[in-house]
Amino acid sequence: MQTEKSFIPKKLILASQSPRRHSLIKKLNIDFDVIVSDYEEKLSSDDYTDEVINSLSLNKALSVLEKLKKADISLYKNRLIVSADTMVVLDNKIYGKPKDENCAKKMLKELSGKTHFVATSISVVDVDTEKSLSRVVKTYVTFQNLSDELVESYVKERKPLDKAGAYGIQEMGSEFIKSVDGDLENVIGLPTKALKQMLEEFM
Repeated sequence: MQTEKSFIPKKLILASQSPRRHSLIKKLNIDFDVIVSDYEEKLSSDDYTDEVINSLSLNKALSVLEKLKKADISLYKNRLIVSADTMVVLDNKIYGKPKDENCAKKMLKELSGKTHFVATSISVVDVDTEKSLSRVVKTYVTFQNLSDELVESYVKERKPLDKAGAYGIQEMGSEFIKSVDGDLENVIGLPTKALKQMLEEFM
């Protein structure tokens, strides 16, 4: 069986160590390396705006570009840097990664029975030209009414401290999720359809 050729003649550098993003980007059948960004995320407010999340994802990519410059950028010609940042947002308040299990339980109880949106900003930076592009994708998720017992067991078993909003939708069933309106991959952490459209703009 012949493998479909990559639709873009450039190799990617993914600025993320997330195994979920690694798995999703492989669907595009593009060669990629991983160089983790050193950018330290700092939010001056819990209020969500597209500008805030775009700034975070773009700064991750630019941090990797600076790494390449300090090394030997000539070794990284014909590359595109891809970075992403995902946020869970309820009533315009940002829910990041919980600092501990009690914080995770509190987040899930606040999301219980409500509709929130998950925003992922993707940024692409061309190593050769430094041209950049950022885009936000949003998906609306409605939770069931979650019992205290369900929240307790989920946090204990899944340890969701590395996930925005304290949950990973790929490990939840219908007892948690009432409905999803939009791209499910976006909730997992990388909407590959949107990424492909962005990459095509660099051809």
